[in-house]
Amino acid sequence: MFSPEVSEQLKYYVYRLIDPRNGETFYVGKGRDNRVFAHVNDELRTDDEDAATAKLRRIRQVRLAGFEVGHVIHRHGLDEAAAFEVEAALIDAYPAATNIAGGLNSDSRGPMHSKEIIERYEAKPAVFSHSAVLITINRSAMDRTTYEAVRYAWKIDPQKARRCELVLAVQQGLIIEAFVADEWLEATTANFPGTNEDRPGRWGFVGHLAPESIAAEYRRRRVPDRKRGQANPVRYVPKGGFVPIS
Repeated sequence: MFSPEVSEQLKYYVYRLIDPRNGETFYVGKGRDNRVFAHVNDELRTDDEDAATAKLRRIRQVRLAGFEVGHVIHRHGLDEAAAFEVEAALIDAYPAATNIAGGLNSDSRGPMHSKEIIERYEAKPAVFSHSAVLITINRSAMDRTTYEAVRYAWKIDPQKARRCELVLAVQQGLIIEAFVADEWLEATTANFPGTNEDRPGRWGFVGHLAPESIAAEYRRRRVPDRKRGQANPVRYVPKGGFVPIS
C-alpha cells in the first residue's frame, strides 16, 4: 500500500499491470491512492472462476505460478482530465490488455493513419434528412463485415430504434455505412443464430443495406463526438438533427 504521504504526491496517476512471466502489460488503469493494488485484492476475494474477468483470471494465474503482478506507475501528479487522456493513449498502445472498454474518446481520437486524420477533419458534416440510430463500432469489430459488427448487441431502446428510418455505422467520427432495420430483436441465440450466448437487456437488428441513393448522403460524413462520459455507443438522431460542425 502507498502511505498517505506518497498518495498525496501521486495525485491522479496512470498505471500498468505486468505479467512477470513474460513482461506483458495486461491491464491499464487510472486512479488515486491505492487503486493500483485493488485488482490483486479483488482477485483474492473472487471465488467463482466463471464470474472472474479476464484481468482477474490473469492475476490468479500469476499468483498460482508463484509470482507477483508487477505494478508500474506510468505517469503521476496528474489531474483527472490528464489521467483520462494518458490512460486512453496507453490502452491504445497495449492492444493485448484485458481492459473491457477503450479509453476516453478512443473511438473518435484513437490511433489513426495520417490520411485518416485528413479525411476525418476535412469531411463534410452529416445532414440528417432521415431519423437514424447512430452506432459507434470499434476497429476491433472490423474483422467482421460492417453489418455483422453494427447489428448486435446493444443497450438500446427498441421503441426509439423502431421509429428510426436508418441505422448508421460510425467509426472514429465518420459514418461508414447505412442500413435499414427490418426488425429489432432481443439479443438471444434463438434470434441471432451463430452467436455464443444470450445477452439480456441488449438488442440487435435484422436488416439490409440502405438504397445507394440514400446511403450516399451519409457515407464518409462526419458526426459530432460523443459527450464526455457517454459510454453507450448508441445515439438517436431525429430528422434534421445535429448542428453542423464548424
